[in-house]
Amino acid sequence: MDDPHDHRAEIRDFLGSRRARITPRQAGLPTSGRRRVPGLRREEVAVLAGVSTEWYTRLEKGHIGGVSEEVLAAVADALRLDEDERTYLFDLARAARTDRRSPSRRRDVEVPPRIQWLLDSMTMSSAFVRNGRQDFIAHNALARALYQPMYDSPTTDERGRPNLARYIFLDPTARDFFVDWDAATAVTAALLRAEAGREPHDRALRELIGELSTLSPEFRSQWAAHDVRIRHAGVKRLRHPDVGELELTYQSLDLPLSSQAVHDLTLYTAEPGSTSEDRLKILTSLAATSSRPAEPTDRVG
Repeated sequence: MDDPHDHRAEIRDFLGSRRARITPRQAGLPTSGRRRVPGLRREEVAVLAGVSTEWYTRLEKGHIGGVSEEVLAAVADALRLDEDERTYLFDLARAARTDRRSPSRRRDVEVPPRIQWLLDSMTMSSAFVRNGRQDFIAHNALARALYQPMYDSPTTDERGRPNLARYIFLDPTARDFFVDWDAATAVTAALLRAEAGREPHDRALRELIGELSTLSPEFRSQWAAHDVRIRHAGVKRLRHPDVGELELTYQSLDLPLSSQAVHDLTLYTAEPGSTSEDRLKILTSLAATSSRPAEPTDRVG
């Protein structure tokens, strides 16, 4: 995304895909006459946003750097962007305003001991910390046991650190582990796209996206959808090799470890009294017998 042409293409494809999903009827516009596009025309978005057609056409071609926040907000309203998509559009505009610079490799953030203590104190919930590239950088014993197939996967790096995106798209066992594998691929690609908007100069992120695009047709398909996800919560079904199928509620929370990168704390738990809770308790017992005390880590550098 550092090449201005690439950046313009991203803006064009994102705005075009959002425009295509809105029908004139949904926008309260006349629907008579033949139409060559499934969604709104550019001139219709311009009317809804209160700008000229020429101006909006230029914007959709990627010339976004000098656009005011007020106008961007009007375009976001016209395209009915949700909160995550709106944030992504503003991130694209911010990246366009910054000086062009070469991709750099960001230093990994070390997890402070206090965060590891927090994770370890949660004995009935799976808890882990990950960065915007979907690297798991800290976990408690239950998270390690719950995500055993991912931690044991050849897609982990030389330090044994797993990356959720690599596992989902590149390891065939993920299709069995994630009961709703298609949904998992969509969410994961959308999370990576949001990170690409926040961090357009992150070399490791660019390399990850390039690797997945080269090796996974499913990733290429999901990436082409231009969907964006920042905040996520809901229900996830996993098929664990030791305890069987689990239906777990999960919630991700922002974790301010560094001003230079986004991290989140994700918790998985089961509904009280459910079969999944019983199976999670078994997994907790297995984790307690096999886990070792976590080694202290350095504070954030």
